[in-house]
Amino acid sequence: MGDLSEVLRSLATTKANGDGNYSPPEEDSGDDGEVCEICGGHGWTSPNVPVGHPEFGTLVRCQCQESRLEEEHHDRLLKYSNLGHLSRFTFEKLNPDGLSDSEAVKAQFREAHEAARAYADDPQGWLTLVGPNGAGKTHLAAAIANHCIENHRIVFFSHVPDLLDHLRSSFGPASEIAYSELLDQVRTTPLLVLDGLGSQSVTAWAEEKLRQVINHRYNADLPTIVTTAMHLEDLDPYVATRLKTPGLGKVIELGAREPKQLQGLGQIPAQMLSTMTFETFDARGNSSSAEQRSSLEGAYRAAKQFSERPDGWLVLFSHGTGVGKTHLSIAVAERQIREGRQVVYSFVPELVDYLRYTFSPDSRVRYDDAFDRVKNASLLILDDLGRERSNPWAEEKLYQIIVHRHNNRLPTLITSPQDFTNESGPISSRVQDPTISQLIRIDANDYRKKGRPQR
Repeated sequence: MGDLSEVLRSLATTKANGDGNYSPPEEDSGDDGEVCEICGGHGWTSPNVPVGHPEFGTLVRCQCQESRLEEEHHDRLLKYSNLGHLSRFTFEKLNPDGLSDSEAVKAQFREAHEAARAYADDPQGWLTLVGPNGAGKTHLAAAIANHCIENHRIVFFSHVPDLLDHLRSSFGPASEIAYSELLDQVRTTPLLVLDGLGSQSVTAWAEEKLRQVINHRYNADLPTIVTTAMHLEDLDPYVATRLKTPGLGKVIELGAREPKQLQGLGQIPAQMLSTMTFETFDARGNSSSAEQRSSLEGAYRAAKQFSERPDGWLVLFSHGTGVGKTHLSIAVAERQIREGRQVVYSFVPELVDYLRYTFSPDSRVRYDDAFDRVKNASLLILDDLGRERSNPWAEEKLYQIIVHRHNNRLPTLITSPQDFTNESGPISSRVQDPTISQLIRIDANDYRKKGRPQR
């Protein structure tokens, strides 16, 4: 972006009518080095009409003059906008589905894209785009600004920390533009874009300046676009209440948001991903019989096939421990992660404890955030289902997860010590469903007991 003081100083020379359209000043044609074949370089021409025609003998602006003024008009508005390199961000270069693989996130972005398109055609009220970094907020805001410039509207775009820095520097004696003039131009510009609200240094002075800008535009009902990576409830309450005012405008969420405390939920330690792969899985087992090796090889083939195209459910179960269930489930995850897909891995006893913790008053994680992350994961691995402490609350939560993923046929891998083929109950019923589940029993010796073959 250019020098903000120069841009804002230039804004003062513009003339805007009531709807924020820019009226360029009249100029002579000048000399651009090329002579127009129509007007001979004069910039004006007389219509070729017969004597007596109302336009006979009149002068009209030549096409070359119109094209030049239109181009200068656009360049001037672009310079005033402070978009700089963001002028390349247009709706034409924007994928309406966004860049995420998640269908839920795609649906969110499509809604935001439609709202941005509608707002660009008729900038009225406020539009607030909320979402994590990389969700496409700035691209949408810049696309709106560029569309408005194409339609001869004045737009001013500023990254909030930069804006505050320039306002602060305008107090200095060497400043080329007075602080009051700077602040007034930002407060009254026909369309303002505040990008990155919440990323500025939190000081009393910064909060005061932002409140002045936002309060003036709020009271004057001036079109404003705000982007922020923060939850609205984490912003300055004075600002947040205005952004959420019913009837003022729209607040649109983009991207899959998660609190910091949720970022570790579902992640697999790097050590497990590097050691538990298909390449390191020994299908020969530990002093295994031919029947046991056949069981391990069958589980290996099923897991590898599932890793290549996760579809439906894969359930690996055995009465014994250490037979490779977790190893194969991590190998599936490693293959999917390597291909850029999202995987949520949960050791079920720990998952139940974690969800229970989110109910406590001192929890900084909302239960709904954690629960939805598990329920709607692109690929969910529930490791050791059945070893959690059994109580009505735990059974209810696990049942809700199982039912949701069963109804929506979401890819799921389950390992368990339970033999679901011989059990009944609401969870077992869905796990056994042959239309979605493939159940693989593993009968083998414990890998951890090397040198101690079982009879």
